[in-house]
Amino acid sequence: MSDSAAAAIDVARDLFPLISEAAAQPGPVAGEVIDRMDRAGLFGVMVPRDCGGLELPMLDSLDVFAEVSRADGSAGWVLMAGAATIAFFGAWAGDETADRLFADGVPLAAGQFAPNGVAVPVDGSYRLTGEYQFGSGINHADWVGAGVMTQPDDGSDAAYLLAIMPKAEAELKGNWDVLGLEATASWDYGIHDVLVPESATFDFFAPVRRRGGPTYDLGVMVLTALGHAGFAIGVTRRALDELAALAPSKTRMGAGTSLAESEPFQLALARLESRAASAAAWTRETFAEAERGALAGEIDPAACTRARQATVHVTQEGADIVREAYLLAGTTALRDGPLQRCFIDLHAGSQHFFAGDFATLDMAMDVLAAASAPVG
Repeated sequence: MSDSAAAAIDVARDLFPLISEAAAQPGPVAGEVIDRMDRAGLFGVMVPRDCGGLELPMLDSLDVFAEVSRADGSAGWVLMAGAATIAFFGAWAGDETADRLFADGVPLAAGQFAPNGVAVPVDGSYRLTGEYQFGSGINHADWVGAGVMTQPDDGSDAAYLLAIMPKAEAELKGNWDVLGLEATASWDYGIHDVLVPESATFDFFAPVRRRGGPTYDLGVMVLTALGHAGFAIGVTRRALDELAALAPSKTRMGAGTSLAESEPFQLALARLESRAASAAAWTRETFAEAERGALAGEIDPAACTRARQATVHVTQEGADIVREAYLLAGTTALRDGPLQRCFIDLHAGSQHFFAGDFATLDMAMDVLAAASAPVG
């Protein structure tokens, strides 16, 4: 592990008391939390060094996201979403836009990449219009990203692009009344007739690496999945820590011993710990495998699919583990506190596209194809 990676992970760990305490307060992730993470360079963990970022190896970035998410799921979510967004444009945007974006260091960015808008070509630029949701951390951001489909005027096929623009160009709409991850302030926003240069866009499916190392050749899907995996690992870890901490002082009605002295509880806790550790270990294994291929110049699509499926698995497995922890804790978890937040935040995260069935189906096709391949 490099000195910069160790320092970033240490900072994320040291911020635990501040982030955890702030999470108990209503409203979006506190400005002080965002500022401390920003000043520590955490939003730059995935950003190319050419742009002033840390460009950490994938597992080190995963650990940073997990540490912040352990303190508070919403803070971890805002961090991983913002870090990925700005890293993408650091690696794949044109030089003109990259120079502007990173002129004063790594900026804060947010946005939804679903292709909910259209882009009309206009003399080397695009005119964008669209309606978006889930702008996690957009209240703190300087820049806003958006997914669009082009409308070519020459009869060519439409392209799926990601674009970025100053936040002042977006109409923020709020509308984030939700059960979990409420503090992410993932507001709706609109982009109305906004002109962006071509250099402020890149092709979603075939981005061209202009800065940074070969890891960026893994593309949007794998690099985005990394943040979601770190979030799930961190929130699951916090839920199990909270459960173990309350066990010595918690006695369920009618029980003769505390939870910590109950053999059924001990068995349940050890099994939950085993499941969490297994899911996290497979997640780390798959991302390490995918990155090794990229660094060797031989990206393996099946390895990328496994990394995406590991993200699905660690998220859905984590949601089930946290549900079991919630039930074991009894009415303690019913009340506002870290365990309740873990329960609702991870269940909210389990609804995301990156925790859905698409990667699972892709992996199934890989497994079936391998099984039908000739032997030898």
